[in-house]
Order: sequence, then C-alpha cells, then structure tokens
Amino acid sequence: MNQSPAENFKRLQRRFLSIILGIVALLLFGTLGYVFIEHWPFLDGLYMTVITLAGVGYGEVQTLDNKGRVFTIFLILLGVVALATLINEIIQDVAGGYLREGLEYRRQQRMITKMSNHFIVCGYGRMGRRVCEEFASDNAPFVVIEAEPESCKRAKERGFLVLNGDASTDELLTEAGIQRSKCIVCALPSDADNLFIILSARNLNPKIRTITRASSDEAAVKLKRGGADEVVSPYDSGARRMASIALRPNVVDFMETTVISGDNSLFIEEVQLSPQNCPFLGQTLKETNLRAKTGILVLAIRRQDGTLLGNPNGEIVLSEGDLLFCMGTNTQLRTFTDLVVPALP
Repeated sequence: MNQSPAENFKRLQRRFLSIILGIVALLLFGTLGYVFIEHWPFLDGLYMTVITLAGVGYGEVQTLDNKGRVFTIFLILLGVVALATLINEIIQDVAGGYLREGLEYRRQQRMITKMSNHFIVCGYGRMGRRVCEEFASDNAPFVVIEAEPESCKRAKERGFLVLNGDASTDELLTEAGIQRSKCIVCALPSDADNLFIILSARNLNPKIRTITRASSDEAAVKLKRGGADEVVSPYDSGARRMASIALRPNVVDFMETTVISGDNSLFIEEVQLSPQNCPFLGQTLKETNLRAKTGILVLAIRRQDGTLLGNPNGEIVLSEGDLLFCMGTNTQLRTFTDLVVPALP
C-alpha cells in the first residue's frame, strides 16, 4: 500500500528517533555496565563505551578484570549488530526513495509555511490542471491538494507545490495554509466532495473566498447554500462560450488572445482602494489623472454596496473600498498599483 509523502515523512521521523534513542540507550547501557562491574567513575565508563563502540583502539581506560572483558566483548557484539541495523535502515530508505521524498516534503512544508494570500486548488484533474496552469502563467502563489498519486506526480513534474491526500480533512487544509489563504478552488468531479471541502474551509477560515465547479444546476444551488461564493458549471460556461464565438467571434478572439491568455501585452487587473494609504480617495477620476500618469484604462468601478459603474466618466468620485477594473500592460498595471496603493512607511 502506497503511503502519502506526509505519512512517509512521519515514518522517517519515527525511525530516526528510534535509532537515536537506541544509540543513547546503548551508550547508557555500556556506561552503567562499567560503573557497576568495574566500579569506574561515570565519565570513565562513558569514555570507554564510546571508544569501544567506535573501534578507535585507544586501549583500556583502566585495567579490566575477567568480568569487565566479557562485558566489553558483549558490548562490541551489540554495537556491531546495532551498526548493521542502522546501515540496513539507511540503505532501505535511500533505495526506496523515502529519504529523498522526506527531504523534499520537508522543503515543501517550509515553502508553504512562508506563503500567505495564496490560492489552494483541490483536485488536479482536467479542470484543476487548467486552473493551475493559469495561476502559474500569472505567477500567482498556489498549493495543489490531490488524492491520486499519479496526478500528484504529474503536478510535481510541472514544479507545483502538491499535498497528497483528502482535501476535505482539516489537517491537510491546515497544512496547505488555509488560515493564510485568500481563495480555495474546488475542482473535484464530485459535487459532494466539493461541498465537504467548502464546509471544512469555511470552518477553518470564515473569510476565505470559495470557488467550486458543479455538475448540474441543482448541485450549483446546493453548493451556494453550502457557502460557495462562486459556482462554475463547465457545461454552462462551455455553452456560453460557444454561443459567444458564433455571435461575436472577433470580440471573443480579442478577449481570449489579448486579455485573458496574455499572448500579447494587455491584461485586465482589479485593485481595491485601501482606506489607509490611497492618496486619491475623494477625488474624481479626472482629478487623479491616472490615464496620463500610468497609461491604464479604467473599465469599471464596483462600489462597496455592489453597484457596478461601467465605463466610468471623469466625474466619478473614488470612494473607500472601490474596486477598480483596469486594462493595460504589465508595466502600466504595476505602476498603477504602486501609485494607487502605495506601500505603508
């Protein structure tokens, strides 16, 4: 039965801990043996035990009687057996790839621990794989949770951070940094599994944004009731896309090849105005002169109450919590973000 990297790592930890405890016990056994048999001081007994087990051949610390020599022989044989067992354990771990896998898992854990405001993708099937590719192309930080070992292997080959196991368990979600994550994407084929993940994620991080797929309209309603912020139906999305291509082929081509896929230079970004350090709150779009300063185009503004202002004119006043949808090049958008949301001193 194949074990997950986490289980293998824990097994390695237990094994090395048992080896260390065995070495300590052997040293203590030898030391106390010399103390009680030869009536030596503790430090002399420890020193004699170490040089005996190490085989350095420094000679006896003090003259041994027959009982002491018999004990020394027994200690040497015991040390040889312990050493052979240790070498065998190490060879098994190296040959089985457990040591390399354990070290890789530990490195991955450290990387995930340092992540914040990242995404969690549950499921690396056809849809999950496409989501991860989009995140990777946008340099967005994310962690994949996948139960199937083969799918995990494919995700690792792409260089993604992957956790193997059931995404609905609190332990694995916590390991993926659910408390520090800003969004979780549930891309499993089972609606029930996606619902369990959403419930678990909401319990661990009530503020997290949840996006899930649904296999039917009925399932979409239930997932919404279960706490999903956004529910995507692959069939509905595919049907709308096909209709859009048929009705407005040039518009769809522009959106997909220029704005969405990033094959050219234009991107659409969303930036929320911070109440602490945004210098343009209370000003109109005309007064901010963002177009001249950054080159970006403000396509729409969403107010805190949910009102969407499309193609806003220059007289629109920017308010706290406004979400600006802007289009421009990577450089223009980066300049815009630095200008509208400057770093705190």
